[in-house]
Amino acid sequence: MTRCLACRLLGLVLLLLSLQQSQAAAPSLIGMWLTQSRDGVVAISTCNGGLCGRLVGVFLDRATDPMPVDYRGVSQCNLPLITDARQIRPNLWKGHITDPRNGDVWGVELRLDPHGKLALRGFLGFPLLGHTEIWTRYPGTPPADCRIGPHAIDAGPRRGLPNRPAAER
Repeated sequence: MTRCLACRLLGLVLLLLSLQQSQAAAPSLIGMWLTQSRDGVVAISTCNGGLCGRLVGVFLDRATDPMPVDYRGVSQCNLPLITDARQIRPNLWKGHITDPRNGDVWGVELRLDPHGKLALRGFLGFPLLGHTEIWTRYPGTPPADCRIGPHAIDAGPRRGLPNRPAAER
C-alpha cells in the first residue's frame, strides 16, 4: 500500500512538472507590438505584478516631422498606454488603456489569438461593448527617440494617410 501511494505521489509530481513546463513554453504578451493601424509600436512589459504598455515607436512620413503629442501637449514617446492589466485566467488579462488623443480611459482585455497575435479589446463598461484590434509582433528595436522612419518596415496604409507606395512616403 505504501508503494502504491509513492507511485501516485511520483505521478502527481511528474504531472505538475509537465504542466509547469508547458506554461513556461507558452507564448507571452511581453514584447514589442505593431498596432493594427501600423502607425505605432507598443512595448508590453511586467509592472507591479501585472502588465503595462507604453508607446515606444511612432512611424513618421519624414525625418523632419515633429513627434506627436498627447492631449496635454506632452510627447507621445514612451507615453504609458496600458496600465494595471492583471491576469484573470490563462491567456486573458484585464486592465485599462488611455487614448493619447483625448485622455479617455477605457477598459482593455488582452489575449494571444491562436496565431500568436495580440487581440486587444478596448471597451466602455463591459467587454461586450467594445472593439477588438489585432496587433502583430514588431521585429525591430525602436530608437530611443521613438521616431521610426517611413522605410523601417513596409508599414502599409496607416490611419489618416493615403495608401501610397513606400517610395513616396
